Amino acid sequence: MSTLNGQVIGQAHFATRALLDRAVAPLGIDFAQVIALNALTAGPVDRTSLVRRLASARRVDESAVLEVIDGLVDAGLALLDDTTEPRVSLTDAGQSTQARVAEAVGGITARLYGDIPPAEADVAARVLALVTERANDELAGVA
Repeated sequence: MSTLNGQVIGQAHFATRALLDRAVAPLGIDFAQVIALNALTAGPVDRTSLVRRLASARRVDESAVLEVIDGLVDAGLALLDDTTEPRVSLTDAGQSTQARVAEAVGGITARLYGDIPPAEADVAARVLALVTERANDELAGVA
């Protein structure tokens, strides 16, 4: 029986992430781009809001997120409408790639989580959400 701690959570994250990286490599994208594509599925997003949200979620500098967005634009997967308030949206190729990513994630999720009883999965989700909230509060300097 494993003890719940950061090491166990990290091992699960990195093992799952390795599966995702392997699944999306043939699409020519990386993990950071997967996250950005996911954020764009609902439609055009204000670039500043997108950058802040992704930088916060990934714990990276905003410049790193701007590089990811630029990479998606350069690859023809996203479009930057550089008007007064720049907005980022998926191109048709970006939507197609995102659909393939979602399919891959669905398969990974089914294989890894499919036989976990729903009650246990709910408890695990609540515990991980609480750990995330506490870590975020500590990072923000909340007592």
